[in-house]
Amino acid sequence: MASESVYVEHCKGINGLDKIILRENRGFSAEVYLYGGQVTSWKNERREQLLFLSSKAIFQPPKPIRGGIPICFPQFGNMDSLEQHGFARNRLWSVDPDPPPCSSHASARAFVDLILTHSEEELKIWPHRFEYRLRVALSPAGDLMLTSRIRNTNTDGKSFTFTFAYHTYFSVSDISEVRVEGLETLDYLDNLQNRERFTEQGDALTFESEVDKIYLSTPTKIAILDHERKRTFELRKDGLPDAVVWNPWDKKAKAMADFGDEEYKHMLCVEAACVEKPITLKPGEEWKGRQEISAVPSSYCSGHIDPRRVNFTG
Repeated sequence: MASESVYVEHCKGINGLDKIILRENRGFSAEVYLYGGQVTSWKNERREQLLFLSSKAIFQPPKPIRGGIPICFPQFGNMDSLEQHGFARNRLWSVDPDPPPCSSHASARAFVDLILTHSEEELKIWPHRFEYRLRVALSPAGDLMLTSRIRNTNTDGKSFTFTFAYHTYFSVSDISEVRVEGLETLDYLDNLQNRERFTEQGDALTFESEVDKIYLSTPTKIAILDHERKRTFELRKDGLPDAVVWNPWDKKAKAMADFGDEEYKHMLCVEAACVEKPITLKPGEEWKGRQEISAVPSSYCSGHIDPRRVNFTG
């Protein structure tokens, strides 16, 4: 059990909520709250925070936690009778007592397996039985890896359909100094214009106003370059064809009680997602979706590689 205490620590977080701290030898760390199955912190070997968490985040159920990586399931957006972005992000998850083997994280020693299943409360609003298994892992190199497995456990023979996103809030020095590479020339749905479809025209994405777009048929790798910090986030994904890009900008920031008025300048959401074509599972079927993020010096990425030509490393 000695190694367990080095890499994985179960403890209490804000307002007494249960959380798990993952640590790697070189100083990388991540924190996961059982409330929401939500990553709220990811730090590099210099203890720098890589994810954005609002200073006004409310760690009080049933309010979702503003920042980190909320899980959007069984829907992304606000379309059905369900609450916006579904219920997974404001339910209490459990540590999975019987996790499946996870070959993609074979080298990771710092990881936790969580599980969320239907409850009587959920069945009233979404009448389907399911098992959602989530593994959050920190690689020896400090990469943050999330693997979701969602299984239809209905006993009535019914299929169910869902949409999904890892609603990742990246911490950036200044939104006006950030660019996103890998989404050029792609079609997107603009949530600010009733999900009308457009084609991205720019060389790379830069930001000077509110943005809320769902990019379609995206590559397995997207790069988020923070020029001021000379840091690039690499987002790699599998099973998630879409990518959501969101920043509320000044007016919407001021309208959110759990978000600081000026905090939009220091965050950008780039999310591995499946939104345009929902996933349908028959009873017994399982879907798997993965996201890995790493932080590297910008010189490694900018101008040296084409994000569209980099294969997902499994």
